[in-house]
Amino acid sequence: MEQLDIAGQKGISLGAIAHQAGRATDMMTQVRSAMLSPTSRKTAPTFNLSQLALMLDIEKGPLSHRMNKGDLPAGRLNTAGTRREFTLAEARTWIREYRKERLRPAGAEAVTISIGNFKGGVGKTTTAMTLAQGLTLLGHKVLVIDTDPQGSLTTLFGKLPDAEVTEQDTILPLILGQEDSIRYAIRPTYWDGIDLVAAAPSLFGAEFALPSRQTQEPEFEFWNVLHYGIDDVRPDYDVIVIDTPPSLSYTTINAFMASNGIVMPLPPNALDFASAAQFWSIFSDLTDELLTRRGLDKEFDFLHILLSRVDSADVTANIVRQWIQTTYAEKVLPVEIPKTAVTATASAEFGTVYDVERYDGNAKTFKRARDAYDLFVSYVETSIQSVWRKQVHSPTLPPMTPVASTRNRMGK
Repeated sequence: MEQLDIAGQKGISLGAIAHQAGRATDMMTQVRSAMLSPTSRKTAPTFNLSQLALMLDIEKGPLSHRMNKGDLPAGRLNTAGTRREFTLAEARTWIREYRKERLRPAGAEAVTISIGNFKGGVGKTTTAMTLAQGLTLLGHKVLVIDTDPQGSLTTLFGKLPDAEVTEQDTILPLILGQEDSIRYAIRPTYWDGIDLVAAAPSLFGAEFALPSRQTQEPEFEFWNVLHYGIDDVRPDYDVIVIDTPPSLSYTTINAFMASNGIVMPLPPNALDFASAAQFWSIFSDLTDELLTRRGLDKEFDFLHILLSRVDSADVTANIVRQWIQTTYAEKVLPVEIPKTAVTATASAEFGTVYDVERYDGNAKTFKRARDAYDLFVSYVETSIQSVWRKQVHSPTLPPMTPVASTRNRMGK
């Protein structure tokens, strides 16, 4: 067999790596210019009269009649004058009016949810984004906190983490003890109802800062920095969604300790199943060391396992699905997020199914993907409402039974 000659390969210096990083950033900027408008230009979808009626679960006739009262946004005719359209903000005004009995009751505060998994590629960031968007389409106001230094969730909001996000836009000043509240980092986004605390590569510094502070400050609790940091803003939001790094890092532990509930996206794949098992084992050991041995405790209101990226053509998926069901039992949500061309296309365009106004592919495929996310959001909202009832000690908040939603079909 002929031996390949690779002796002529040049060494790669740190300067060359820096140059490569610059080229990668430049290319990312070009890609985004072609496929993703920055936050200032990225726009949320608009909705026609039929879609708004579906979102409100009423017929078009009663909706048109209610519009005549003039107390809710009337939208506007499109440029062709053929249909009436509503912005996301206008649609949310209607939704909040029609769902007011299911929104956060007086005396309750934001329910915090962490999206976590030990490894990447399981749909974690997409889950965080779609959960936040879906909840706003149910009338809720959401704060999203990106704690992953890679900033994938920040990118979905139209901001390049390494070029457009400063340290003051992230949780790092909070981690360093320069700030006591997360409020300084909160920014509005293109999506009405969602505010963002962004992430940037500088967040890697948190993995050094937190243990350093722990050794230097005797009373310091590194695992509670984010928990205390969001206390100030809990009354301002209905839900806080935290996207975590694909590892059990110091920031991931902070996110979990600050949360009422955890959602773990988990594909029915043997390697992902094994990784998840390791995740919970390590997390259990850590909490035993940090809390139990100190006489402390932490109780989560819910823990949901979401079957994600489910490939219907994968013959082993059914076997792993049974493993997951046996292991996590009632924690497994009765909904699966399919691996479809819809989600692949949306991801390639730095968006989600909720960003899609027109889908040029198979309508049934889009409906299947959209229905799955709608149902997932509905189940999580049920858990959120349960936490609110506990907060206000009220059994009167109307319960919600999740059903396969038909609202807000955006294929126009």
